[in-house]
Amino acid sequence: MIAMRAKIDGEVWMEAVVLETGRVGEIEVTKSLDTTYGLDDEAIKALRRWRFEPGMRDGSPVSVLVTIQMTFTLRESPR
Repeated sequence: MIAMRAKIDGEVWMEAVVLETGRVGEIEVTKSLDTTYGLDDEAIKALRRWRFEPGMRDGSPVSVLVTIQMTFTLRESPR
């Protein structure tokens, strides 16, 4: 991956709406890590695949706003 060769690691912070179904709705990057190599976009793609238990109010599921921190870490390749 190009971002690994560029030695980019760190955190992407996002706010997302978890819908009544537990799926992720609208996502906003609140602290970017990288727009050049696409790590912000990869974090958004990964978050879209996540499923949550929906928030509950008076026994009914409701949409809630959550903050997500996704960390990208470089690891050495096995030799």
